[in-house]
Amino acid sequence: MRYQTSGTCSTAIDIEVTDGVIESVSFLGGCNGNLQGISKLVAGMKVEDAIARLKGIKCGFKSTSCPDQLARALESLK
Repeated sequence: MRYQTSGTCSTAIDIEVTDGVIESVSFLGGCNGNLQGISKLVAGMKVEDAIARLKGIKCGFKSTSCPDQLARALESLK
């Protein structure tokens, strides 16, 4: 699925989930190195666990962040 982000430097997130487990995540735009790291860390993780760890993270003075947007995207799958 492709999720259009809001309020972040990245503009979209491509996510593949199978049976409640994250297969892959790819961000479009944003801080490339950090987002590659997040993508690798959540691969193989249960969707619920990723949401619990990432939801609510803020970037500087913004009300959201790329990890928070990933959590919101994963929530939209439910």
